[in-house]
Amino acid sequence: MYAPQDELVAIVDERNQITGSVTRREMRERKLLHRATYVFVFDSDNRLYVQHRTMTKDVYPGYYDLAAGGVVLTGEAYGESAVRELEEELGVSGVALAPWFEFFHEDEYCRVFGFAFGCRYDGPLKLQPEEVQSVDRMDVDEVLGGRSDRRFAPDSLHALRLRFEPG
Repeated sequence: MYAPQDELVAIVDERNQITGSVTRREMRERKLLHRATYVFVFDSDNRLYVQHRTMTKDVYPGYYDLAAGGVVLTGEAYGESAVRELEEELGVSGVALAPWFEFFHEDEYCRVFGFAFGCRYDGPLKLQPEEVQSVDRMDVDEVLGGRSDRRFAPDSLHALRLRFEPG
């Protein structure tokens, strides 16, 4: 049975040191500082796979997510979480993940230390129906240039900007 609200999430302090774990539900309710992974998947034409999130997601429902990924569970390293999330959400496995950088993001919904990865993939997708409605491919310039009327998940948009915008 799919019950992400009961998953145990690693909780961290302001220095990104693990301090304990709570359920995802409690982490969201209390807006606790946690870790998450972001895997930016590009095809061979350098287009980014963009996921339309389901309306049942606990944060940013219905938004377009620029990365596969999610919260780091208790006992997981960033890399393990990234591999797990990529396979769960898109059905992609066996691809090399290039580590990009760690970053911090905070908004009205979450406080998170993220770790961004990138990869190339051109094969078939197997979408996780509980989390992903559909997937499109977009040029990074289209996303960052404001040429889309889509609402992008603020955390993955922040990470994409860190990677591709100067400054």
